[in-house]
Amino acid sequence: MGLAWSAMRALSAVWLTTLATTVLAAVGLCVLVRRRPGWPSLAVNAVLAGALLATSGLWLATSLSSQRFSAATSLPFALCDLATLVAAAALLTRQRLLVELTYFWGLAGSLQSLLTPDLSVPFPHLVFFEYVVAHAGIVSAALVLVVGERRRPGPRAVGRIFLVTLAYTAVVGLVDALTGGDYMYLRRPPGNWTLLDALGPWPWYLLSAAGVALVLFSLLDLPFMLADRRLPPGGGDGGSWSGRPVRERLGRPGGVRTLGAASDLLPAAVGDHGELGELAAFPGAERRTLASGDDAGA
Repeated sequence: MGLAWSAMRALSAVWLTTLATTVLAAVGLCVLVRRRPGWPSLAVNAVLAGALLATSGLWLATSLSSQRFSAATSLPFALCDLATLVAAAALLTRQRLLVELTYFWGLAGSLQSLLTPDLSVPFPHLVFFEYVVAHAGIVSAALVLVVGERRRPGPRAVGRIFLVTLAYTAVVGLVDALTGGDYMYLRRPPGNWTLLDALGPWPWYLLSAAGVALVLFSLLDLPFMLADRRLPPGGGDGGSWSGRPVRERLGRPGGVRTLGAASDLLPAAVGDHGELGELAAFPGAERRTLASGDDAGA
């Protein structure tokens, strides 16, 4: 009965509309950021980050002020709670590790939470909007940063993010032991059907979930690994995480230069039509170039 009810709710008209709206919004933002890499892109990132921070703050305020507050259920230790803050910081700073965390956590975790929602309240409850904006915002941030701005994960990103995830899981496990809570569903799966229900009983589903996470991370990184193998000799630096084409203007010494996080988003960094034509003539020209200003905080 629980599985049937969860499936019915996930496929309800309201939730299907929510998913469709999320897809359209994410695609639209990616197209806008890709075509307008200057101030419009900065504005998109700022608005999306503001929405994530506002949602996180509202959820925390309502939880702390609620008469039903409990350390076992009302603290922000779910992975998506942390991912909301990480995504907002990634949008504002474009720091490499934050972008990687947003990409892998967003598309491997938050997306799954949208497809199999763990919600106990209907539309239009405030918690419903908090859940949707947070999870849809994380997914949108991941796509905007990696697809829209072409900020690809760096070398060995899968292992790096997997270790960070395990470390945070260990911290949350300690919180669960101290509070009697079930943050990140480390003690039991949620009441509604999710992917965890297909991974076996507790505690075995924890090992299965770790394996699934590693597989999903690897699949998300696969397109970039394949792109690296197709690079012509000298067509890329082999280690940069930023995929945006940044090129010095014609006639200046140095050929390819590296730019800071803000300056390389300005329209002047794109160049004139003649430069764009030359870029199109060289397959390696749009490959990743090391953005030293972006990596300064890595």
